[in-house]
Amino acid sequence: MKTHLHALCAVAVLLCSGVAHASSPASTSSTSAGETPRNELVILDSVTQSRPLPNGIELTSGRAIMQITALRDDVIRVRVGLRGKLPEDASWAALKDARTQSVSVTPERDSTRVGFRTQVLRVQVELASMRLRITDLEGNVVQEDEPGRPVEFHGGAFRVYKAMPEDEHYFGLGDKVGPLDRRNQAFTMWNTNQYGFQESTDPIYKSIPFFLTFRRGRAAGVFLDNTWRSSFDFGKESHTAYSFGSEGGPLDYYVLYGPDPKHVLSSYAWLTGYTPLPPLWSLGYQQSRSSYYPESRVREIANRLRTDKIPADVIYLDIEYQQKYRPFTVDTEKFPHFSQMIADLKKEDFRVVAITDLHIADLPHAGYAPYDTGIAGDHFVKNPDGSIYTGQVWPGTSVFPDFTRASTRAWWGSLYRQFVADGIAGFWNDMNEPAIFGVSNKTMPDNVQHRIDEPGFTPRTANHLEIHNVYGMENSRATYDGLRTLAPDQRPFVLTRASYAGGQRYATTWTGDNSSTWNHLRLTTPMLLNLGLSGFAMSGADVGGFAGTPQPDLLTKWFELAAFQPIDRDHTSRTTADQEPWVNGPEQENIRRAYIEERYRLMPYLYTTAEEMSRTGLPIVRPLFLEFPDATKDKHPIDLDAGSEFLFGPDLLVAPQPYPDELDSYQVRLPPITWYDYWTGEKIEHRTSRSKPVVVHPTLSVLPVYVREGSILPMQPLTQSTMETPQGPLTLRVYPGNNCKGSLYLDDGISYAYSRGDFLRVDFHCEVTRQGVQLHIGKRRGSYPAWWKNLRVEIYGIDSEPQSIRVNGKPETLQSTSFDASRHCVDATLPDSGEAQDITIDAGNHSSQSTQAKPAQQVSHAGNTTEQPTDIVSEQ
Repeated sequence: MKTHLHALCAVAVLLCSGVAHASSPASTSSTSAGETPRNELVILDSVTQSRPLPNGIELTSGRAIMQITALRDDVIRVRVGLRGKLPEDASWAALKDARTQSVSVTPERDSTRVGFRTQVLRVQVELASMRLRITDLEGNVVQEDEPGRPVEFHGGAFRVYKAMPEDEHYFGLGDKVGPLDRRNQAFTMWNTNQYGFQESTDPIYKSIPFFLTFRRGRAAGVFLDNTWRSSFDFGKESHTAYSFGSEGGPLDYYVLYGPDPKHVLSSYAWLTGYTPLPPLWSLGYQQSRSSYYPESRVREIANRLRTDKIPADVIYLDIEYQQKYRPFTVDTEKFPHFSQMIADLKKEDFRVVAITDLHIADLPHAGYAPYDTGIAGDHFVKNPDGSIYTGQVWPGTSVFPDFTRASTRAWWGSLYRQFVADGIAGFWNDMNEPAIFGVSNKTMPDNVQHRIDEPGFTPRTANHLEIHNVYGMENSRATYDGLRTLAPDQRPFVLTRASYAGGQRYATTWTGDNSSTWNHLRLTTPMLLNLGLSGFAMSGADVGGFAGTPQPDLLTKWFELAAFQPIDRDHTSRTTADQEPWVNGPEQENIRRAYIEERYRLMPYLYTTAEEMSRTGLPIVRPLFLEFPDATKDKHPIDLDAGSEFLFGPDLLVAPQPYPDELDSYQVRLPPITWYDYWTGEKIEHRTSRSKPVVVHPTLSVLPVYVREGSILPMQPLTQSTMETPQGPLTLRVYPGNNCKGSLYLDDGISYAYSRGDFLRVDFHCEVTRQGVQLHIGKRRGSYPAWWKNLRVEIYGIDSEPQSIRVNGKPETLQSTSFDASRHCVDATLPDSGEAQDITIDAGNHSSQSTQAKPAQQVSHAGNTTEQPTDIVSEQ
């Protein structure tokens, strides 16, 4: 076999460190198949044999085996085994139907390389070095091993090195802190309770070993399906290579090709599962703290929200509602009328989400049912000697369910029976890294035993090193499945802190115990964007920060930003001051209320985006490059130039200050199409490379938001909760431009009736003509009834009184029309029968002017006057 200088150096280092044995694959020891001596070095640096497979190729390097297969024409799987056989083909993340899918390939071979091609990709392995290279059929490199850096195994640990072009960028890995782009950073995957984490803290709560590569407008995805402690290095060790590896477990990774980044995310969802369509109420404003108690305080919070007309859907109960912090109990002294309180809140259109941590109090012979039934069913994790493991958490000494057993998950799910009967709508699984108090590693010992008894896995015992990163996900899975069993036609809402790849199938998430600082407000956007790029499209961050009391302006700015995020939850620690929208006085409350109200007006757009997410895997909040992969001249991600900007759904661009505590003006970098100011309706023409950027002069009450040309936004009249039926017409905001379209999805928001056809879907299209704008409203599909009888159509970019407005060629069918020159908008209200309709606006001179600096104007929002972002100017 060929010996590389790198391999010799590695062996020398190991020998100097006192390693007893190091070898190449050709000289492996007599260890039994499937086992690797702890310190043995194995390097896959040449191909000794190969054989084609119907869906790929199998290669050997000494006794090591590598199998490369095509699941689809654009999805490649790579697996390695060291003793002549591959590891068990089982996964907590990758779905069996996807993992076992295959396509036929065409074998290819020459004197130096062997491989195959699909209808999309070409896979090549160099015989002399075993270097893997994947390209598309046009020769564009998707991924290739770093020259001179073969795959290495050090006992059970391994590392894979990939070439890192200087213009390639990396995104994903879940809610890691730091910049959006992972380049020049390194990360560890080990779920960790990190109260008050900071910008340099790693690891934190979740382990999602999936990332996107993006180069010159082309994207691919890499998923390492390994639950052990793993690490990812994007240029820290070497400026020419990125690498990933683990301290144990299988070398099993997937390469998902785009080239469109949207296609990569859809492929990842196909592989690991789609986010279920959430209940509509979970998209509403959520009020929480640690904790609201006693019962009178919960009722007071609900009453104040309704009295102050702050739209809201959810109130949380943190650990103080429980008796001595014991899960699945209620403290009847603090909450003497618990079930009645839940019912009364529901009458006021509030849903209650209650925390149910996984640490069960160690209380034998005390009548504590979760402990007694758990012991009876042998459901708790154990020490190596067979005794039940205990650790200190909120209830004191606690025991922990063994969620790797299907029977244990079913038992856990059954514990929710009374809470579901009481009417609690959702559940919050916290502390599930798992977090343990009073120990230096913050979690269970490495040698705690988990008994895997799960369909698709060979029954066996595994230590905590293997299970730690999936423990939180399996906790949320048990909760989700239990709720599906107890209320089969009700969509569960589960909020989890810890998870693994694929956890989006069971739960929404949040970024954990952040801090009430301006820097944490800034960190929120890249964390949520990378969560969305990692499968967790339903995510949020504690509004105002969890640790500490926020400054009034900071809290207001956080409310503004959260209105344009998937989960909008205000939450804070028990030791902080009040953090509800009304604190700090009426001026701050009015601004906060206005943005929550705008979220509720946008609810049809948000829910339609969530439904798209459930079908496609596309996140709700998106980096700009997801919609505009070719936005820059050299096709690098435009986000690298765009500060803290992000997309809320496909059509709204939100542009907060890159450093929100600064008072200086800042530039907004818009992708190179025409945009409209969401608040004023003004049009910002496509900018050339010679144009100066949009400049924003920040004010407290303004969060700049823009609408892309060609958007049609469905909006509704203001409601105080998602359970309230909107009164008035459905509004369609039309922003003419290229590829003008939009859609609306609606159902009952709580059940699975939509899967039986009980939904409503409408598509919209518009076209700009020389005379004006033509809008086509499609025929309704599905059996769910619309809540509106009339449509209000607002068409922007109109600079003069329209000459005529016709519906299906008949002007008399209009109920009312008006022209607002200050907003460059004409609107018309008309009946909506549910049939297809065509609206024609003959405008004479459709607007093409750029935005100019104008004085700020006052715009009324349901009786609350706030300054709107007309401070946005274009410097010509």
